[in-house]
Amino acid sequence: MSSAPIRGRGAAGNPANRFEPIHYVSDTEAGETHPDTRLYTDTSRTILARNQSPDVGFEFSVNPYRGCEHGCVYCYARPYHEYLGFSAGLDFETRILVKEDAPRLLRKELLSPKWEPQTIAISGVTDAYQPAERRLGITRACLEVLVEFANPAAIVTKNYLVTRDADLLLELAAKDAASVNLSITTLDAKLQRTMEPRASTPSARLAAVRELSEQGIPVRVMVGPVIPGLTEHEIPSILEAASEAGAVAASYILLRLPYGVKDLFESWLERCYPDRKQRVLNRIRETRGGNLYSSEFHERMKGTGVYARQIGELFQVTCRRLGLNRKSMALSAAAFRRPGEKRQLDLFSG
Repeated sequence: MSSAPIRGRGAAGNPANRFEPIHYVSDTEAGETHPDTRLYTDTSRTILARNQSPDVGFEFSVNPYRGCEHGCVYCYARPYHEYLGFSAGLDFETRILVKEDAPRLLRKELLSPKWEPQTIAISGVTDAYQPAERRLGITRACLEVLVEFANPAAIVTKNYLVTRDADLLLELAAKDAASVNLSITTLDAKLQRTMEPRASTPSARLAAVRELSEQGIPVRVMVGPVIPGLTEHEIPSILEAASEAGAVAASYILLRLPYGVKDLFESWLERCYPDRKQRVLNRIRETRGGNLYSSEFHERMKGTGVYARQIGELFQVTCRRLGLNRKSMALSAAAFRRPGEKRQLDLFSG
C-alpha cells in the first residue's frame, strides 16, 4: 500500500481483499493523486437490516449507501466492502453503492402486516448524509416514508447536511418519534481534516446540534470513536461544547479496529502522526487485553482494563456535571399508522 497521503482521502491505497486470492495495483497506487468517486447502483431487494448484537441500541436500520466518501480512516465499516469484491482502503471511500430503490423498499416493508412498529436507525453502518446525499436525496426520501407512517427514526451522522431535513424530523419529533445522534470525534480541526477528510468540520457539527435543538429535535452527541492516546483528553471539552449547543444526551464508543482497519490506521498514524504512533498503539492495547482489537460483545464498544475504565469514568463524571442523560431519549411508535388506517377510524368516530 502506498504510504503517501492523498488529499481528501483517509486511506493512502488499497490493501488486499482478504477474500480474494489476487490483488491488483490500481492507478492510484501507481501514482494517481486524485482518485475520483464512482457511484454504482445497488440492486438490493430489501432495505431493512436486522441487527442482533446485544451491545447496539437498535434492531433495524436503513443504510441507503454502501461505502462512505467521508473517508474516516478508523471506520469499522470498511471491511464490509470486502464482501462486495472491493478493498477496505480507497475503494471504500471512492466506490459507493447507492440504493436508489430504498424509499420504495422501505414503504413496502412498513406496509407489511408483519412489520411491528419500532425505531429504525438511519445509518447503522455507513453515513446516510455523506456527500452523495446532497445531490441524490435518497435519505430524505426514506425520511418522507417514515413521516408518512409516523414510524420513529434515530439518525446517526457526522454531517451538517442532516439539518436540511429538519422539517421532516420535526414532524416526527412532535410525536416523540425522532432523534439525531451526531458523532464528534475531536474539536481539533486539523486532526479532523486528516482523520475524517470529507466529513463536516467540528464547528459545523456543533452548529447542527444547535440548529436542530433550537427547533425542538432531541440531539445526542456521540463522542466517538475515542482514540486512546490521541483524543480521550478531549472528552470534557467535546461534551461541554455539545451541552452548550443544546445536546441533551451523550454516549461514547472506544476505537474499533477490526480486520484490515488495524493496518490502515497504523499506516495513517505513520503518515500523519509518526511521533505519537507507538504511544497511541500502546494505549489501544491497554484497552484491548494486549491486542489492537477485541470482537467480544460489550468489550468491543468500551474496552477493558484500567485505562478503559478511566476513560469511562471521565465521560460519566463530565456528563453528570453538565446534566446530560437526565432525560430519556427513548422514541415512541404510538403514532404509527399505515395509509388508510386513519381514514377508516375516522369513519367510525364520525
